[in-house]
Amino acid sequence: MLLSPPDVGPLEESYLLRALRSGWVAPIGPDIDAFEQEIAERVGTRHAVALSSGTAGLHLAMVALGIQRGDAVVVPTLTFVATANAVTYTGAEPVFVDCLPDTGNLDPELLDRTLRKLSASGRRVAAVLPVDMFGSCADYDRILPICAAAGVPVIEDAAEALGASHEGRPAGSFGRAGVLSFNGNKIITTSGGGMLVSDDDILVERCRYLATQARQPVPHYEHTETGYNYRLSNLLAAVGRAQLRRLDAMMARRRAHRSRYAEVFGATAGVRILGSGDQAANCWLTSIVVDPEVSGWRSADLAAHLAAAGIETRPVWKPMHLQPVFADADAVLNGVAERLFATGLTLPSGSGMSTEQADRVCAEIDDFLHDGPRHDAKAGFPRARPSHVGGTADGRATSL
Repeated sequence: MLLSPPDVGPLEESYLLRALRSGWVAPIGPDIDAFEQEIAERVGTRHAVALSSGTAGLHLAMVALGIQRGDAVVVPTLTFVATANAVTYTGAEPVFVDCLPDTGNLDPELLDRTLRKLSASGRRVAAVLPVDMFGSCADYDRILPICAAAGVPVIEDAAEALGASHEGRPAGSFGRAGVLSFNGNKIITTSGGGMLVSDDDILVERCRYLATQARQPVPHYEHTETGYNYRLSNLLAAVGRAQLRRLDAMMARRRAHRSRYAEVFGATAGVRILGSGDQAANCWLTSIVVDPEVSGWRSADLAAHLAAAGIETRPVWKPMHLQPVFADADAVLNGVAERLFATGLTLPSGSGMSTEQADRVCAEIDDFLHDGPRHDAKAGFPRARPSHVGGTADGRATSL
């Protein structure tokens, strides 16, 4: 049983066949236009640009904002690598900031401290890229004023959060631009794809232009600058339109799975669900956090038990400051991301998971809780490194 496989069926098939039979198979056509309009309406922005991936959207937003080599861009350390990779595409340098323990989202206090230190050091901070972790929006009530006071634009990485909201405002609508992902495991999918959403007319037109190889509006192929092949195809947009019609129902299924897990672990000391207090989350993935000294077992023990039953799980994202590719990057840390990585486990959460499949997962978890491996807490468990601020993964001082 997979973690979050694509949930597609007859509706998607009908939309795709209709688009195929219309002859619009290139990265242009009526389904692209309609999909962009429908996403913009759902997110509450004036514009949307359909793209080949969420990563492409992050890259384009940064290029359109003039981010360039040597700039600093603040990125949560707890995220998928695409967020940080997109920064490096521009030649800028990611500065990683740690997270809050309850949601795994960017810590506003550390963000404020980081922006002040970077400004005092004379470095140009070109953007902040908050990530809406596992479908729970970051604390924009605190983040946006901090960034505004520092004069730094926000690009919201809402790749995991379509359908979620914060204080009644939809994910993707915060900052100068928001970016969604329609990868195969996301809340909705176009097989592969993404969307940039924004109210900024100039930024959107710039991104749309760059996404089509920066072609000049003349009859022949004329290019005055480097562009990118980043547009989504009309066929995939058709799949996305069908998925969007089912979004609320698919979110309801994922929320039901999270509620089941909450019941299963409800009487288990030392286990909590990451982001469980956010009622406006889309519940894209459900992750538990295990305190082994209280529970008597580790998240890895449960993962091994479920794997033996053919059930896929995954650790929470490995922090970017621990990734070899970013070993030399600056980081402002409090130890939370490392602890979540060491103690977190993501459980099957897909909207296509049937009631019978969910029953089987929960039954296996019950079996583990009653009969699974136990460890003497006094023998010790792996711990994250002690909290530290302004250091690299091994505790060395950074340039901050």
